Amino acid sequence: MRAYAIGDIHGHLDKLEAAHALIAEDRARCGDMDAPVVHIGDLVDRGPDCKSVIQYLIDGQARGENWVVLKGNHDRMMEMFLREHPMVDTQLLIDHNWLHPRIGGIETLASYGVEVPEGIRTYQLHPEARAAVPESHRDYLANLPSSYRLGDLYFAHAGIRPGVPLDQQTEDDLCWIRKEFHQSDANHGPLIVHGHTPVDEVSHYGNRLNIDIGAGHGKGLAAVVIEGRDVWRLGPDGREAVAKC
Repeated sequence: MRAYAIGDIHGHLDKLEAAHALIAEDRARCGDMDAPVVHIGDLVDRGPDCKSVIQYLIDGQARGENWVVLKGNHDRMMEMFLREHPMVDTQLLIDHNWLHPRIGGIETLASYGVEVPEGIRTYQLHPEARAAVPESHRDYLANLPSSYRLGDLYFAHAGIRPGVPLDQQTEDDLCWIRKEFHQSDANHGPLIVHGHTPVDEVSHYGNRLNIDIGAGHGKGLAAVVIEGRDVWRLGPDGREAVAKC
């Protein structure tokens, strides 16, 4: 069983298109036109093309591409802010919100033509932001799944809570977990494929695979192919095996 996966995008359309081009080349080499492509979440924030990234994914799925797009914590923060009554994700630090300079929502709204002036209040900004982001985009984010299972693979943006059955995982953990998941050497059953926490290179830990290599911080966007529990990163010269750490 084969699957492709793409790491955290963070509003970089050029990197996303390049990742799909690498996958298309690998499909041609191996003759598999049907394997799904799983996007691990964090479509938005920090990068310049957040609006275009969402539309690219909507359009691809609409034309029948076998793409799975998961909800990341940044996608969740955006969707919650743009509800009829704006909300702040309770997983955030107490003094943070989606428009905190460290988060990236300001860059996302800029891609929709909305500026966030210093000193503006939520009640002043929210109507303009909600009007600028198409309802189709808001609905898309709201309805993204938070996990995807394919045979011996389980995909989630941040990971899972160890010891909790996969069918009982919460969206809070699937979108946000870090320490408890990273420190666990337990056999989770399937290989857990995730992003959320940037690493220098695609990293295979035996029980989990981290494919976030820092696009949200000006670094790369990984495209990988997984066959069973073996992983290769895709590049201009084809496949490069990812060894277990």
